[in-house]
Amino acid sequence: MTLLSRKADYALLILSHLHHSPEGGNARAVAERFNLGRPFVANILKELCQKGFVSSTRGVKGGYTLAKPSRSITLAQLLEAIEDGFQLTVCTDHQPAATACDVQHICPVKGPMNEIHQRLMGVLRSVTLAELFSPTAEPNLIQTLGILAPHDQPSKA
Repeated sequence: MTLLSRKADYALLILSHLHHSPEGGNARAVAERFNLGRPFVANILKELCQKGFVSSTRGVKGGYTLAKPSRSITLAQLLEAIEDGFQLTVCTDHQPAATACDVQHICPVKGPMNEIHQRLMGVLRSVTLAELFSPTAEPNLIQTLGILAPHDQPSKA
């Protein structure tokens, strides 16, 4: 099980490519760079354009560029737009009855899962795409978010 769809993964790849190519790019170049299907990349670019993450220019020298700086876009904003409402479980954020779980009225973990969702969204809101796309992102993000593996925890001496 993954939390991100393939579409969200590819949207991140596309935005990363555009972040590192200020002159822009097109669906063919992105598809070739990451060995992806051009039609799928084109559809994601179209959606990213419709949702205000990228701008498009038509013509021979046309293509796509970031619509705003990657430092002003959070990972949460992107995921909520691409995933049409990012959520950890079906009962998170008061889903309509038709899509909600059949046992949510008696579920003992609904509250705790909602709390985990809120914490996760807090983390995602604290990470900008610029931080994610930085060549030194991993150590900085781990330090910023306080993510340490058990063996990396400071000793209590």
